[in-house]
Amino acid sequence: MITPPSPDAQAAARNRLAALAIPTGALGRLGELAVWWSSVRGETTPAPPAHVRAVVFAGDHGVAAHGVSAYPSAVTAAMVRGFVAGVAGVSVLARQHDVSLRVLDLGVDADFPDLDPALGAYKIRRGTEPIHLKDAMTVDETHRAIEAGRQIAAEEIAAGADLLIGGDMGIGNTTTAVALIAGALGLPAEDVVGRGTGIDDQALAVKTDVLATALQRAGDRVADPVELLAALGSPDLAAQAAFISAAAEAGVPVLLDGVISVAAATVAERLTPGVAPWLAAGHRSTEQAQWRALEALGLAPLVDFDLRLGEGSGAVAAVPMVRSAALLLAQMARLDELL
Repeated sequence: MITPPSPDAQAAARNRLAALAIPTGALGRLGELAVWWSSVRGETTPAPPAHVRAVVFAGDHGVAAHGVSAYPSAVTAAMVRGFVAGVAGVSVLARQHDVSLRVLDLGVDADFPDLDPALGAYKIRRGTEPIHLKDAMTVDETHRAIEAGRQIAAEEIAAGADLLIGGDMGIGNTTTAVALIAGALGLPAEDVVGRGTGIDDQALAVKTDVLATALQRAGDRVADPVELLAALGSPDLAAQAAFISAAAEAGVPVLLDGVISVAAATVAERLTPGVAPWLAAGHRSTEQAQWRALEALGLAPLVDFDLRLGEGSGAVAAVPMVRSAALLLAQMARLDELL
């Protein structure tokens, strides 16, 4: 059971916001963000997040071999090495904004014998089955991935995290994520499909057909979150969903990234209802499935830069917004102090 964020802290923060020496509503979304941060921290004027920890969940997706991506699956393993080397996009942002970054191989279709074995400590399988043809993974593998995600969250929280971020890496993962969102929300393929890695019109048509076939194949099983993940998901997305659920259960807020993490959050809300109030949306991606899922979760993105990189990059880029909001609420004077 998930305990909601503190209503008392939320009310006190909202009252303080209204009393600041600014025109009513002048802080706009920053003010609302400050109130959210107060509620999840259980204090009127909490310190800004100082121990932000991001985890990149990596995995390959069998559907990538069926014309839905502009890049081959080999890119996944290459990018995992880029994260380890600290040269990926999110690595640059994490250093800039003092965010701890960890990459884990949940389902990459490769091995990394020359790298730290901790990278694959939670590996479930090498890649998934193509979701339009058969289930992505077994129910047993799904449960193992869920348990892995919960354990990963526990480790990050034990390390002192006061704000968590889930990132992603995996060619074909937008197709998987969009399938999960469509299945969870009961939407047709054409209402959620997007261009992912930048596919052309022909590939978009293929992707739409693949999604429609996958959703039809999964049928009514999408009503159960575990069956949904087994039929249409992947170890990396299942683990990230459980990571989000476990964070909310522990009272640790999560800053979401793009369509992948929002898909994971959508499933997390079904695994453990009550997750959404512990979440903030870092940015609005270019994927229409993300917009629809955020609306269903009741979340509005903090920034809109037309990002579609993934990796957790949009969420990490938004960390300064959370810090700024907290500091503004805590350090600005009230109007009655100046009169």
